[in-house]
Amino acid sequence: MPSLLLTVFILQVLIHLVNTIGANAINDLLWTLYNKLPTSTRDSVQESNTLRANVLRLKKEMAATSSQDEFAKWAKLRRQHDKAVAQYDEKANSLKSFQTSFAQATTVLRWLATNGLRFFLQFWFARRPMFWIPRGWVPGYVEFLMAFPRAPRGSVSIQIWGIACATVVQMVGAAVAAGWILLTERKRARGTKMGMRADTRAAKEEKKKEL
Repeated sequence: MPSLLLTVFILQVLIHLVNTIGANAINDLLWTLYNKLPTSTRDSVQESNTLRANVLRLKKEMAATSSQDEFAKWAKLRRQHDKAVAQYDEKANSLKSFQTSFAQATTVLRWLATNGLRFFLQFWFARRPMFWIPRGWVPGYVEFLMAFPRAPRGSVSIQIWGIACATVVQMVGAAVAAGWILLTERKRARGTKMGMRADTRAAKEEKKKEL
């Protein structure tokens, strides 16, 4: 069983990931994975996707058919398109109500598994020291703050440890995001420079051919 120190740290990482990715994106991913399993809605989702593809196909065929020169064909496609749209809307509306309930359930479970668990651990282990600070290392008021609210004085409470973990995770996350953006911008700048060099070489070669 992992130590309480590691459990709190991992929990803060999970909370940070959820906040960074976003609840809606996580719900959509879980909904997609749910329908990959042999569930009651898998066939309905597949049928809805088929109907949507049929609607897009008919719409594309209608756009490629002239309503003046080929009116009979266009009218037939229009009737098929309207019927397909009605079938798709009916199926999508029935799935939407279930998807809404699914999103609500996953939101509750996700909160219980992250913030709910964090609150429970902070309450249950409020008097338990995470680790002890060597005597004399920090002033007395700092010892009091480190033990806040109910841990023994001279130790670090689970609340303070959680705050420290959350701060470190946020700093590392910001650093990783900044590094990723910097790396992406450098690759984009290199691509732009290579394109400019290629254009310059092509222009020089054209001038040489003209001469």
